[in-house]
Amino acid sequence: MLWPDTFNNYFLPDTAKAAVEVLEAAGFRVIIPKSILCCGRPLYDFGMLDRAKSLLIKVLDTLTNEIDIGIPIVVLEPSCAAVFRDELLNFFPQDERAHKLARQTYLLSEFLEKRVADFELPKLSAKAVIHGHCHHKSLMKMTDEEAVLKRMGIDWSAPAPGCCGMAGPFGFDEEKYDVSIAIGELELLPAVRQASADSLIIADGFSCREQISQCTDRQAMHLAEVIATALKGPLALDGTYPESPDVNRRQAELDRSMKRAGLAVGAVAAGAALFWWLKKM
Repeated sequence: MLWPDTFNNYFLPDTAKAAVEVLEAAGFRVIIPKSILCCGRPLYDFGMLDRAKSLLIKVLDTLTNEIDIGIPIVVLEPSCAAVFRDELLNFFPQDERAHKLARQTYLLSEFLEKRVADFELPKLSAKAVIHGHCHHKSLMKMTDEEAVLKRMGIDWSAPAPGCCGMAGPFGFDEEKYDVSIAIGELELLPAVRQASADSLIIADGFSCREQISQCTDRQAMHLAEVIATALKGPLALDGTYPESPDVNRRQAELDRSMKRAGLAVGAVAAGAALFWWLKKM
């Protein structure tokens, strides 16, 4: 089962699509939950623990069958995986479903290393700068992520062992913005700017990817996107950033979507004007 977390589902769906491609290439049939679920991660930062707990109850109730039969849950966002491995057990220490879900939760790199180590990962001759999300580094560690990149033949470095500075909503708070930027400028942002044009920038955390995209001219890729890209063949190292084709495609899709939305709004406005005019007659 692929967990469609709020961040990737609504902001970066290409990451989830890439994960499906990778898991299917590894021989799996991928399913998703039958209803929209959330682990409650955004609520913890603001102390809304009762609301977060109710969301986790819904998760356990909805996924009871999948949990009972031991279906692995692949989670793309490290902060969501951390909820299932940490907060979930603190909320429901006596619920066996919670303990099973914690054991069945994997980041993509963990799943590929621990459950399908015989899957022949595609090779990719490239350099990469990788940055681990704080939850990833503190709870799951980066060992499996690094092992996957090594198996792919990627020459990676992790020059920024600290925090990106975004830290969920922290960097969006006006009062904390300067602190957020200062933290990013300690290690991560200079490292990204100094990376060669043909280097991959890899970051699985949504917050980290946002900090990079907003403060540099690079777009970080999720590990799922890196593997999916490698499945299609070697990179075209023509002086452009490796992520540029996907970024350009997403921008074109966004432009088309906005155009359609604009036409729809225009039609509604015209309809409202006509209704008003008829009412005046």
